[in-house]
Amino acid sequence: MSYVQFLDNIPVWVLFIITTLMFSIAAELGFRVGKFIHERQKREQNPMVGTILGASLGLLAFFLAFTFNMAGSRYDTRKQLVLDEANAIETTYLRAKLLPKPYRTEFQDLLREYVDVRAQVQTGKMEIVKQAIVKSEELHNQLWSKVVTLTENSNYSGITTLFIRSLNEVFDLHTKRVNAGLRNRIPVSIFATLYFVAFLAMSMMGYQAGLSGRRSPIAGLVLILTFAIVLALIIDLERPRQEIFSVSQQTMVDLKNKLSRTP
Repeated sequence: MSYVQFLDNIPVWVLFIITTLMFSIAAELGFRVGKFIHERQKREQNPMVGTILGASLGLLAFFLAFTFNMAGSRYDTRKQLVLDEANAIETTYLRAKLLPKPYRTEFQDLLREYVDVRAQVQTGKMEIVKQAIVKSEELHNQLWSKVVTLTENSNYSGITTLFIRSLNEVFDLHTKRVNAGLRNRIPVSIFATLYFVAFLAMSMMGYQAGLSGRRSPIAGLVLILTFAIVLALIIDLERPRQEIFSVSQQTMVDLKNKLSRTP
């Protein structure tokens, strides 16, 4: 299964440069059209143009804030799920100590291996992440097979119930992490619409400058860079493997080190 969208293949710095050039071209085209109309008609700028420009920039700012909020909430969810999963695995590991032998050792060995696999998500390579997902699901099957054997060959007690409940939570959190990090993405259509609105707004800014017969290159460049930076940050924040923002897996790595020291 592919978890990669089109924009994920573009480095964030390349995306920033492309966005800046796109907005600069839009502003320049708008300026030339406005200047052409100004020279042909020889009349003052229509006040409606300034009103439309303000509305366009306001709509763009609202759209950026809305999209940034969507990406930020997904980012916070991914961070929280890492902590929740580490806590669930540790709880399951501790409850496995209460099981009778040889199930105690078998479950603890499998959980140690499971933590090792989950800690590999620390890498930024998507291929390793995909392999970790496949290996995790294989370990799920092995753990559940051991649960079936446990319930068939030993007395079904309250401790067994608690252990199974914890193990189910580990399985559920794996699914939640995959969905939150790789499947529950902001649609590409939203980014396409965002770029289209921004292109029109930059064109309108250049058009107003052309009608007035003067423009401020520095102020225009600052505005273009500002929107380009925000867009690049939003796209990177929403990616499964970020270049600027990253979901720390240190909690899982710490758990791996802790369990490796446990007799």
